[in-house]
Amino acid sequence: MTEKIIHLTRPEEASLLFGNYDENIKIVEKQYSVSVVYRDGSLKISGSEENVSYAARALEGMILMVSRGEALTEQNIRYVMSLVAEDNDEGVSQLTDSECICITTKGRPVKPKTIGQKKYVEAIEKNTIVLGVGPAGTGKTYLAVAEAVKAFRQKQITRIILTRPAVEAGEKLGFLPGDLQQKVDPYLRPLYDALFDMLGGENFQKYQERGNIEVAPLAYMRGRTLDDSFIILDEAQNTTKEQMKMFLTRLGFNSKMIVTGDITQVDLPGGQSSGLLDAMRVLKNLEDISIVKFTEKDVVRHKLVQSIVKAYEKADDLRRRKHHG
Repeated sequence: MTEKIIHLTRPEEASLLFGNYDENIKIVEKQYSVSVVYRDGSLKISGSEENVSYAARALEGMILMVSRGEALTEQNIRYVMSLVAEDNDEGVSQLTDSECICITTKGRPVKPKTIGQKKYVEAIEKNTIVLGVGPAGTGKTYLAVAEAVKAFRQKQITRIILTRPAVEAGEKLGFLPGDLQQKVDPYLRPLYDALFDMLGGENFQKYQERGNIEVAPLAYMRGRTLDDSFIILDEAQNTTKEQMKMFLTRLGFNSKMIVTGDITQVDLPGGQSSGLLDAMRVLKNLEDISIVKFTEKDVVRHKLVQSIVKAYEKADDLRRRKHHG
């Protein structure tokens, strides 16, 4: 049995570190099979030597987050533990240095929660075109919308344009009730949700009426040149090569384009190849274009989502090996 003591600089850090009913510390104790006790401004960690060492590093990362004003959640505690497992303790420090992109209408700061997200946000700020590729729940679309709102508020651009290909798994637009706008709205819902979150319903309505915000299916982009705009193409794995080329060549002066998608979820009919996959290959060496790849470690939804993504990746890998073997 080994013991290690960590001294806290401020007593109020202890209550933030432990959380309600000690829920944060319980996650650490369970993960590393250690016991953590707080007394007289210090934490005492007890357990096997290796486990105490890991737990101490995780707790030091959590203390750093608390000292820099970050709220501890189960998700970011688990992320800190994953960084410790990779011997990337420095990553916690990098993350807590991240600036807030914008504040939601509920007063919540939007900022990167993983190293992958931080690289993505930095790429958006440095490049004209960014391809964000990875599994669901990695914040690809949400962070792109936050960056668009920030650029709009700072008057760097005059329009936000959000678009998606209207390709669906199994259902055709013609079978849905209503006019064209009503038919495409279900596909664009996640984009609306992100904008509502950051602007509020009233502002969103006002900007949409003025033409500052446009949410439309990809087909609407044909034949246009988009100047002074922040353009986000979501679900880009469902574009054909031709659609992707059409979209990218809409780029006008003083504009930015963000393309997001998950290449494991292509819903194109007839086995057509994905325009996103093609673009990743064609554009990889071009200046002012960045390709950011997310992994299951960047999933910031419920911890089960991460496990689900991992399980599917494993199954796909097995299938590929059997197919080639």
